[in-house]
Amino acid sequence: MALPRISKTHLNLWKSTKPIDPNALLSLVLTKNLTASSNTPRPICTRTHTDPSLPSHLTGVINGFISIFTKQPFSPDNPELKNFASRLTTKVVESVLNGLKSWKTAHVFFTWAPTQSGYKHNCYTYNAMACHLSRARQNVPLRAMAMEIVNSNCSLTPGALGFFIRCLGSVELVQEANFLFDQVKVKGLCVPNSYSYNCLLEAISKSKSSSIELLEMRLQEMRDSGWEFSKYTLTPALQVYCNTGKFEKALNAFNEMYEKGWVDAHVMSILVLSFSKWGEVDKAFDLIARMEDRNLGLNEKTFHVLIHGFVRQSRVDKALQLFDKMRRSGFTVDISLYDVLIGGLIKNKELEKALSMYSEMKELGIHSDVGILTKLIPFFSDEGETIRLLEEIQEDLDEEDMRLLYTSVLNGLVDNGSIDKAHRLLQAMMENESDADIEVDKLLVVKKRVHPVTTNFQIVIDGLLKFGKLEKALSLFKEMIQIGCKPNVSMYNNLIDALCNSNRLGESYKLLREMEQAGLEPTHFTHNSIFGCLCRRQDVVEALNLMKEMRVCGHEPWIRYSTLLVKQLCGHGNAVEACKFLDNMVQEGFLPDIVAYSTAINGLIKIQEVDRALQLFRDICARGYCPDVVSHNILINGLCKAKRVSEAEYHLNEMVMKGLVPSVVTYNLLINGWCKNSDFDKAMLCFSRMFGEDGEPDREPNVITYTTLIDGLCNAGRVDDALVVWNTMGKKGCTPNRIAYMALITGLCKCGRPDEALVYLRQMEDKEMKPEIFVYAAVISAFLSDRDI
Repeated sequence: MALPRISKTHLNLWKSTKPIDPNALLSLVLTKNLTASSNTPRPICTRTHTDPSLPSHLTGVINGFISIFTKQPFSPDNPELKNFASRLTTKVVESVLNGLKSWKTAHVFFTWAPTQSGYKHNCYTYNAMACHLSRARQNVPLRAMAMEIVNSNCSLTPGALGFFIRCLGSVELVQEANFLFDQVKVKGLCVPNSYSYNCLLEAISKSKSSSIELLEMRLQEMRDSGWEFSKYTLTPALQVYCNTGKFEKALNAFNEMYEKGWVDAHVMSILVLSFSKWGEVDKAFDLIARMEDRNLGLNEKTFHVLIHGFVRQSRVDKALQLFDKMRRSGFTVDISLYDVLIGGLIKNKELEKALSMYSEMKELGIHSDVGILTKLIPFFSDEGETIRLLEEIQEDLDEEDMRLLYTSVLNGLVDNGSIDKAHRLLQAMMENESDADIEVDKLLVVKKRVHPVTTNFQIVIDGLLKFGKLEKALSLFKEMIQIGCKPNVSMYNNLIDALCNSNRLGESYKLLREMEQAGLEPTHFTHNSIFGCLCRRQDVVEALNLMKEMRVCGHEPWIRYSTLLVKQLCGHGNAVEACKFLDNMVQEGFLPDIVAYSTAINGLIKIQEVDRALQLFRDICARGYCPDVVSHNILINGLCKAKRVSEAEYHLNEMVMKGLVPSVVTYNLLINGWCKNSDFDKAMLCFSRMFGEDGEPDREPNVITYTTLIDGLCNAGRVDDALVVWNTMGKKGCTPNRIAYMALITGLCKCGRPDEALVYLRQMEDKEMKPEIFVYAAVISAFLSDRDI
C-alpha cells in the first residue's frame, strides 16, 4: 500500500512548528507497509592514498619510524631518526600514524614531524591523528588540533573536512565542529559539498543538547548551495527532532525518507528509542513487532538501551519480552541485562520471577554478580533460600564481595524485624559466637572469615535502636571500637539521639566528647538532640550554654525545642523566666518563632501580668514580627479577663487594619468580655459585626457565640432579648447544644419564668441531652419561689 504524503513540499519540510501527539507518528509507522531499503553502508573517508601500494624504499622508512617511536624510552636524539627525518612526506607520516597502536605514541610522532625542516602536515595527516584521538576520547588535544588546522591555513578536500568533523562529533565536540566548518569556508580552505554537510549534521545529532536552530540553519545552507538532501541528511535531522520532542517535524522527516525509500533499521531504531524516551512503551513495542514483520531488526546496543529504558519506566513486562526477542535474534545476553531485569522485578515485588531469572542465569553458566545477590537477599522471607544462596556462592567470592553479600543479609534481617538474628550474625562475623551456637542456626555459618566494617555495624546498631534495644546498641558500639572499626558521624548522632530521648544526658555528653576527640565534627542534628533533652528538662542555663556553642559551629537550634521549653516554663507558672530565655535567644542571634512568643504572652496573662504581656506583644511587632490571629486572640482574651474590654476591641480594630481576618473565637472573646462587663449593647454591636450588609454572616457565629449572649442577657434580666437570640440561632441553622439549653433554662428560672424553663427542659430530655443537677435544682427552686408545689 502506498504511503500518502503528510508533509508539504520538500522546501517546506522543516517549517512546521505545530506540536503533534506521538500517536500520530506511531499511526503512520504501524498502519502503512514499510519497504526495507538497501542496507548499503554509508561511505566513510578513512584513507586518502591515491596509490595504495607504496614503493619499497618508503615502506622501510615507515617501518623504521614505527620502530624508533615505539622503542622505550624514546630519544629524539636517536642518530637513525635523523637519517629518516630527511625523507619525511605527508604519505609517510599518514602511514606511520595509521601503523601506530598507541594514541600517545602517535601524538608524539605527530608533534615531532612538523619540527623537521621542509615538512608540513596536510589534511590527511591531520585526519589520521584525529582518528587516534577520537577513538581514545582525548578531547583536549583534538580540540587543539581543530584550531591548528584553521591557524595553519591547511587546505582540505570536502571528504577530509567531513572525516575530521565526524571525529569531532563522535566525542560531542559539536561547537568545535561548527567553528571549524565555518572557518575553513570563510578562509577559502575548503568548499564543502553534501558529504561535508551530512557529516556536520551527524555531529549535531550526536550532541546531548541538540540544537534545532543550528540544524535547520545548516539545512538551509545546503538548500541555498544547491545540494540535494539524502538519506544521510534526513537521518540526523530525524534524530535531532526526536531528541527535542518536535513530533510533527520528526513525522515530516520520516515521511520524506519513506517516500525516497530510505527507511532502514537504523531509522526505525531512532523512532523506537524515541517512543521509549517519551514513555510510550507499548507503542515502542508495537513498532518493534512491525519491524520484525519487515525483517528490520534491532542491533545489540539498541536492545540494551531499550531494556534499560523499559525497566526505568516500570514496564518490566515489556522489558522481559524484549529480552526474549534479543535472545531469539542470536545476540548474547550478559550479566548487566540480568542485573537490571532482576532489579526491576524486585522493585515490582515479583520475587518469584526474579529468582527464576537468577536460576536461568546460573543454568547458562553466567557467573553470579554480587550486585544481583545483594538485590535478592533482603527480599527473602524464607531464610532457607538465603542459606542456600550463601552456601552456593561463598567459595567463589573474595572477601570484599563476601562483605557486600553479608551487608545485604544484615539489611534483610533488620528489614524483616529479625534484629536479634542480625546481631548474632554480626557476632559470628567477629568470631564471637561459640561453635554450639553456630550449629543451631545455619544462617550464622561463616565459611570464609569476613571482617566486618563500619557499615555492617551501623546497620545492626540502627536496627537495635529502632527496636528500642539501646543497651545492646551501646554494647555493640563498644565492641566495634575494640576491634578497630571507626564510628562515623551518623552512628554517633543516632546513639546520642537515643540517649537523649531516654533522658540519659550525661552519657550523651560523654559520646559527644568522644566524637570530637575522634576528629568528627558534631552536626546540627547532634547538637539539637542534646538541646531537645535540655529543653524537655527545662534546664534553661544549660540550654543557653549549648546555644552559644551551636552559634560558634553555625548550627541553628530547632524551633520546636525552644518553643517546647517556653511552653513547659509557662505551664509551671515561670512565664517571666520563659521571656528571659527568649531574650537570651535573640542576644545569641537566634530568632524564636511567633508560636514561642504567643506561648510566652499567654503564660504572662495566666499569671495576671497583662501589661507585661502587652509590652511583649508591642516589642515583637517593633522587631518585624507579624502576629497572627491566634496571637491577637491570646492578647484579647487576657484583656477581656482583666475587664479591659475597650483595649481588647482596639486590638480587634488593629487586626482588621493589618489585613487579618478575625476568627469566630475573636468575636466570642469580645462578646463574652462585654457581657461580663454588663455592657450588652456593645456585646450586641460586636455580634452584629459578624454579619455583612446583606444580613448574611461574614464570620459564622457558632453555638458558643449564641450561648454567651443568651447567658449574659439572662443574667442581666433581659430574658426576652435572650429568647430573641435563641430563636435567631435556630433560624440561622445553628443547633443548640446541651450547654446552650442549660444556660437558657437557668436564665429563665432566675427571671421567675419556671413554666417556660420546664418546656425547654422537656425539649432537652426529648433530645436525650442529660442536664446537670443544678438545672433541676434551679427549676424546682423557681417553682417553689412561685409557691407552685
